[in-house]
Amino acid sequence: MARPRVHDDALRTLLLDVTSEVLTTSGPAAVTVRDVARRAGTSSSAVYALLGSKEALLAAVVDEGFRRFARHLAEVPRTESPEADLLALGLAYRCSALADPHFYRVMFGGAIFDGTVEPEPATHRGTFLALQDAVARVLTHRGRATDGALEAAVGLWALVHGLVSLELAGLLPGDPADHAARYERRLRAAGAVAFA
Repeated sequence: MARPRVHDDALRTLLLDVTSEVLTTSGPAAVTVRDVARRAGTSSSAVYALLGSKEALLAAVVDEGFRRFARHLAEVPRTESPEADLLALGLAYRCSALADPHFYRVMFGGAIFDGTVEPEPATHRGTFLALQDAVARVLTHRGRATDGALEAAVGLWALVHGLVSLELAGLLPGDPADHAARYERRLRAAGAVAFA
């Protein structure tokens, strides 16, 4: 009979959740292996066994955030309408951020990098490349060259990132329904301008 796994994937996920929350509420200096273990109800040795060093733990939090984000984007079906697909990706962006706000802040806040490690640019990650591909599909569908896809994707990303960041910070007027409606209106307007 196999030995039960004491340090399993559920504990690893809990450790990453705890670390992302500590990072966004108290900053990277507050993250210690001992404190993360205590908050997760486990031992420091479990953290080391599952994730390695503090630096590896921090890197794993960023990777987990992008993994969850990629999962949200992958759930968006690809249809015959590139414009509808692009809008759906934008809506999935917000959905992902609201579902995992601590991870969202860690992914795009840059707070965990102390200058000794150069973070991978977000535009090199699969999540951004999915946006760039969706933009290129819209351009192709409209009979336009795709050489402007990168710049258009960066512009759209800036819009959605700004709106989501303001919403997470509690700086937008209205309630969640107002935020959702405003967000979709802005996405539709930006698409109309970007691809006019």
